[in-house]
Amino acid sequence: MLASARRLYFVAAPTALHPEDVIAALAKGTSVAALRRVVEKEPSADWERDLFEALANPSPDARTALVNEQLTELDIRLKRWDRVPRVCASVATSGGIMLGTLVLRQGLAEAPDLTGELGELFVRSVLNDAISVAACGIVGTAFCIGANAHAKRLVRARLEASDKMVERLEAAAQ
Repeated sequence: MLASARRLYFVAAPTALHPEDVIAALAKGTSVAALRRVVEKEPSADWERDLFEALANPSPDARTALVNEQLTELDIRLKRWDRVPRVCASVATSGGIMLGTLVLRQGLAEAPDLTGELGELFVRSVLNDAISVAACGIVGTAFCIGANAHAKRLVRARLEASDKMVERLEAAAQ
């Protein structure tokens, strides 16, 4: 579950500035130069610095290529740990079922020779323990599946917002 949560973090914060914040600042009349100064002061804004450098290139062809390179870099950042939630869901399911089976096996292997209602209560207790352990694996699987679905939505939204931001920055820079 922690690895899936880490994947969500990577998707939620691939860059220092959120594209929608930059779009809002441009809509309020903030200049590209002012945004560039803000980015240069922020140590974690390496992607943004590279994007502003690309936008400042005087050659239109080179500028387009460099901006596309930065968008590719953003795509790579957004795909970081992309498969982790699916793998974690599989591990959580398999681990939960395996541990539940081991609890059941251990409980029945060490079962005293009981008959009647007492024996039935003991078996039910062992079954409840095994099901509880397996349920923990299922909860982990559900979290990982949810994290994966949310990460996919965040990636789509971030890419769309980044494309809009780049368009607005290009228009404002000219």
